[in-house]
Amino acid sequence: MANLNLFDIFMWTIRRNENDIVNMYDTLSPMMQITTNGDMLNFGYWDKDSTTPLSAQNNLCDIVAELTEFSSAKTLVDVGSGLLGPAKKWKNDYPGLKIFSININYSQLKNSKNTPYDRILCLNSTSRLLPFANNSVDRIIALESAQHFKKLDEFINESKRILNSDGILVLAIPVVTEQVSTIKDLGILSLTWTSEHFTLEHVTSEIKKSGFMIEAITMIGQKVYAPMADYYMENRESLKKSILTKYPTYVEKILFNSIKKMKQVSENKIIDYALIKCRL
Repeated sequence: MANLNLFDIFMWTIRRNENDIVNMYDTLSPMMQITTNGDMLNFGYWDKDSTTPLSAQNNLCDIVAELTEFSSAKTLVDVGSGLLGPAKKWKNDYPGLKIFSININYSQLKNSKNTPYDRILCLNSTSRLLPFANNSVDRIIALESAQHFKKLDEFINESKRILNSDGILVLAIPVVTEQVSTIKDLGILSLTWTSEHFTLEHVTSEIKKSGFMIEAITMIGQKVYAPMADYYMENRESLKKSILTKYPTYVEKILFNSIKKMKQVSENKIIDYALIKCRL
């Protein structure tokens, strides 16, 4: 049974520094694995062919890969790579692509099921200091990780530094659609959504200030939050049994109420999800 301290969780949410995010993922990532039967930590893209969380997550990975033009790339830097779920899929789909997985969370890199066959190079580093030479990589992705970067501008400037002249940067990022009054508008999510609440305007402004050109923006929130919530509510009893093997009952209740609220604020256009493609 996971040992959870509610005060610690509260402080992680309030401070949201890099150590807090690491602690949060170390504590709660196993719950994502339990409910998805996989090693991906993204919300997924739910369409008519997505019948499970893992199929929706794979779908989002495919969409991001196409948007980032993996077919013509040699090197990819996956920033905030989690448990390497997306990277392993991309390596399987694009075996000639050299993938560097960047994660500030050393335990995730250490415990991920990576093998020499995967040929994924794991680097324990922060998004603010990417360990690459200038103009040395083709593609950079932040797949549902950049919402945790307090200093988003530093990540974008680092991306500009290491990308070559034909490089592409893609962000898949949850956003709020306006400046929200956190507790009033987000309710329980103001405590359980442990990320920065960036607006799309803020993200795009930081991208443009760094010198990138935004080639495409696609908003996919309606294919992310509500269908994910519907899946959980429809399958709650079986998912709950699995969660309770490792977590106390109150954790599942908090998760359930958070997912319901996420669906509501998505349908009320308070939150959305952006795919942003950028070039130098």
